Parts: sequence; structure tokens; C-alpha cells
Amino acid sequence: MSDAAAVPETTSGTAKRHRNHKMNHAFNFSNKVIFVTGAGTGIGRATAVTFARAGARVVAVGRTDSSLQETTRQIEAIGDEALAIRCDVTHTDEIKAALDQTISRFGRLDFAFNNAGAEQPSTAASDISEDEWDRVLDVNLRAVFVCMKHQIPLLRKQGGGVIVNTSSGAGVKGFPGQAAYCAAKHGLIGLTRAAALDYAKDNIRVNAVCPGIIDTPMMERFTGGTPEGRAGAIAQEPVSRPGSSEEIANTVLWLCSDMSGFVVGPPSWWMAGKPYRPSPSIKRDLT
Repeated sequence: MSDAAAVPETTSGTAKRHRNHKMNHAFNFSNKVIFVTGAGTGIGRATAVTFARAGARVVAVGRTDSSLQETTRQIEAIGDEALAIRCDVTHTDEIKAALDQTISRFGRLDFAFNNAGAEQPSTAASDISEDEWDRVLDVNLRAVFVCMKHQIPLLRKQGGGVIVNTSSGAGVKGFPGQAAYCAAKHGLIGLTRAAALDYAKDNIRVNAVCPGIIDTPMMERFTGGTPEGRAGAIAQEPVSRPGSSEEIANTVLWLCSDMSGFVVGPPSWWMAGKPYRPSPSIKRDLT
């Protein structure tokens, strides 16, 4: 190989190191604050810990003190700061109080991960009681609306930020026996898309994640905790395994970073309120 041929390799190596430095910087959340609901277990805990590793200060919100204590213990073991707040997200006053505590402790809010949720026992649509319907929609949809209602003014005051909501595979397709859960998670997608357009001009990005079969306590309850139920759930995944909470946490981290600065709610062509139609030149290229 000639010297001339060796130059691109050296340049490529320099470029790669520069690129890695930029990527590391993009995931440096020092002095940033994230508010995580459902932080006591599963995806919420994994996300809280992942953001702590990236340098963020974490507000871990959940219903069970012992679970929150374990989350904060893991964060403090990393050497980072966390605030645990017991909060029932179906109560507006508790959400407001938790956000007030966040500002009182850290003085700012940069990111919110509205992740708290509750599953529905498998029940045919007409057999769901009105109380059960209300419970499922209160936790999975109304609570996210209320969280966003009180988070957005704080983010606007801060000059911008990111909200990520946890929807589900059930937010984009139907499942038998899951009418209430599907309705709530479909509704959450609509809420996210509309809010994304409302606040993009304020430098607030709103997005959602739609986890599939993730290895969490909720999945164990959903599948009945049996090998047969677990195998049936995993069979729905193309990769033939459940996802991990950490994989979803990494997605949330990316959505909150500058690496996803152009990702805002729905696909960009929906923002004009009209269907996307490729230009004639694109059509020719595709044929």
C-alpha cells in the first residue's frame, strides 16, 4: 500500500475519534434534571439509572416507597443525586406537589418521562366494568395529560426541554381482551402528536416510545407468570426474545439528547395538515 493510500485511513481514524467525542458530549446531561414517573420498577427504574449515569439529577416518582428507595439506592451507588417522591399520578394535587418539590430541590426541569402505567386484566370489551375502564384510562392517559399540563409551563420557563411519554405496542394495534388498555395507549399517541405540534415553537419536543414485549414485572403479570404465557408473548417479537428495560431507557436517553433534535411527534409531513405526496421526480426514482 502506498503512502497516498494510507492517508484516508489516518483521516478516517481522526474523524472517528472526533465523532465519538461529539456523541459522548451529546449524552452528557450534567446539571440537567429529569422527572420520571413509574420510577420504582421496570422501564422507569432503568431510565432513572441510565440518566444518572449520564450525569443527570433524577426525580424518581412512584407509588411505593420501598421500590423508590431501591431506585435511589442504585443511583446513589453511581455517585449521583436523586430525589424520591411518593406520588399517585391519578391525583392532580400530588403531581403538582411533586413538580413543586422538583423545582424547590433542583431549581429547574429539563426532561420528563411520563412512564407510569397500569395493565388491564384480559376482558372482552363489553365485559369491562365502567370502573375498570375509568381506572385504566386514568392511569395510562389522563395522568399523562395532567403531568404534561404542569410540566410544560416549567419547560417553557426554562427555555425548552423534552417530554417522552410511554405508550405501547397496544398504542398502534389492537389486542383481544385489551380494549381499555388499547384505547388509553392509542389516545396517548394522539395526545403526544398534538402536543408536539403545539409546543415545537417553544423549543419543547414531545415524543413517545411504544415498547413491545419487555422483560418487566408488568409482563410477568400480563403473561400469568407461566412459561407458556411467556413463550406466547415472546413469539410475537421478531427477534425471538423480550426487550430489556435498559434498551427502552437508551431510547429515551436518545430522544432527550441533541442527537434527536429533529424528532418532534409525528412525521414532518403531517405538520402541514395534509397527506404526504411524493414529488414527480421521487415517483420516477422509485419506479
